[in-house]
Amino acid sequence: MLEQALTALATAAGSAVVTAAGTDGWSYLRQTLARWFGAGDGEREQTALERLDQTAAALGAAPPPQAESVRIRQEAAWQTRFEDALEALAPSERERAAHVLRALLEGSFPPGTGAGALFVAGDVDVRADRGSIAAALVHGGASIATPHQPDPPQG
Repeated sequence: MLEQALTALATAAGSAVVTAAGTDGWSYLRQTLARWFGAGDGEREQTALERLDQTAAALGAAPPPQAESVRIRQEAAWQTRFEDALEALAPSERERAAHVLRALLEGSFPPGTGAGALFVAGDVDVRADRGSIAAALVHGGASIATPHQPDPPQG
């Protein structure tokens, strides 16, 4: 039986799989988690990729009335897979694998998108009103100022 912190980690990892499926971050998370499950074994990595693809397909094909129940089942299945993988390891290997998994989940966005990235499965509507700024992604800063007025024409 896993300690509470590792069970919480497995729960978070299961949720991350389901949340990322079908988003821009899916490919990155899919690859990194498959490598984590594979731990250097190509066959285990391929099995993980196939399971991840099956999850994405199941979530994508679920009709709206059943989407939530499919999501819950997939999260539970992935939590169990993470728990089983961690439990199968020797204690010293388990801590190392947990550390790596935490790092993967904390960085479960493609390089370059930053820690504030948001992956959305669905539509996003970004709006500004009353002189404010709205953006889906801002690199650097943003400010609102009165535009520079050109000099009057010389004539």
